[in-house]
Amino acid sequence: MTAPLMPKATAIWLVENTALTFEQISDFCQLHILEIQAIADGESGGSMIGLDPITAGQLSDEEIKRCEADSLSRLIMNPIITADSVLGKKTRKYTPVSKRQDRPDAIAWLIKFHPELTDVVIARLLGTTKNMINSVRGKTHWNSQNIKPRSPVHLGLCRQVELDAAIASAQAELAKTGIMPQPVEIDGQ
Repeated sequence: MTAPLMPKATAIWLVENTALTFEQISDFCQLHILEIQAIADGESGGSMIGLDPITAGQLSDEEIKRCEADSLSRLIMNPIITADSVLGKKTRKYTPVSKRQDRPDAIAWLIKFHPELTDVVIARLLGTTKNMINSVRGKTHWNSQNIKPRSPVHLGLCRQVELDAAIASAQAELAKTGIMPQPVEIDGQ
């Protein structure tokens, strides 16, 4: 479970405004129970203003009442709502600047050893564009004479689990259609 935003300020508010046990507050805020005791005694956080987890959207009033009634139950944080979670957008895969020059090598490796992968799958796997994939495939990339096929896993551009899942999915799709892709030659290799 993740800690709430500003856990100490949230703990201060929960101590001052609820009948929750120190253990429940400690568990929810991921603070030590002695720190919660110090907050309640006024020894810690005296100058800090409490953060209301209800208005922050981290807890509901019903959840607090449920846990006040049963001292053995634990508070469960509301799921975090973001614009992306509401709209269903996926975040783009970020590749560090130091690894970006390795992308063409990884694209060449995937094209050579896994021709069943579509451009969309390769783009999603490596965080690149279809134009980059087409330039590597057509040898029109500005650095095409220096591109050597290298595994994207060894380059650190994706994880082996992601690569295996993409390959399995592509092979299952090909098994349905019955069309087998032809291997692509890159730089005579």
